[in-house]
Amino acid sequence: MMLHKTGLSIGCMMLSAGAFAGVSDITTANNQVGIQIISTHVNYTESGNGQYGSSTGKLDTESGRIPGYSLSVSTMQDLSEGGGYFQAEFDHSNGDTNYVGGLTGSTSTPYGSVTGISSAVLVDYSGRFGKGFAVGDKFMLTPYAELGRHEWDRGVNAGETYTNNYYGAGALAQYSPVGSLVISANVMLGNTYKSYIAVNGAFSGELGNSTIAKVGLGADYALAKNLHVNIGAEYTNFSYGISSVYPVGGGYVAWEPASRTSYTTVKAGLGYAF
Repeated sequence: MMLHKTGLSIGCMMLSAGAFAGVSDITTANNQVGIQIISTHVNYTESGNGQYGSSTGKLDTESGRIPGYSLSVSTMQDLSEGGGYFQAEFDHSNGDTNYVGGLTGSTSTPYGSVTGISSAVLVDYSGRFGKGFAVGDKFMLTPYAELGRHEWDRGVNAGETYTNNYYGAGALAQYSPVGSLVISANVMLGNTYKSYIAVNGAFSGELGNSTIAKVGLGADYALAKNLHVNIGAEYTNFSYGISSVYPVGGGYVAWEPASRTSYTTVKAGLGYAF
């Protein structure tokens, strides 16, 4: 009878260890430093409202794929210790976009009459703070808060720099279907704040803020105990509201129109698990 109880106890222990193997792989994937190559597709559209007799509708657009790199670090406690989660990321991209527009204030040169190549530098910082929860034996759900900052150095005219901060709340869902493989999906919704533009040789001022949304997919595979490979894609969408009107000399005024921006970023890289 004692032997039967002992055998049953060992069997339960083995079952429990197997049940949490998937969650353990997820926790391991969330404790690493990484470097990735990235490619960001820019989709930007400015729209006019007709003030001071200016054009209405679409004023100019920029689109194109910009190469760059990403550096990241993430940590997660074991669930028995609370499951605390933190991630920080820095992205930098540098390249060119295709510009399509027209001359401001001239009905003879509407949108589409001016085309060219515009340089672009994108810089992003972000941090997430959350807590993981096991859902079954192969899933984990991690609600999180996110803070970040975005900068776009735009090469049109004499150069323009757009910046904004943002905050949001989101959730990271992770699934480990087999050993060493973790598939992730995340979604975040928040707001931008302190949106700002600086136009070289003209004016600087605040822009309107907006909601910001992010969705992403990714996969991480452990080649060895400490060496991981990963791929992912993320879509981001937000807007800038119209600026105030500023005098720029000679009896002229200028302002920044309202705009909408979306980025689609794909990533691939290596991670060191610790």
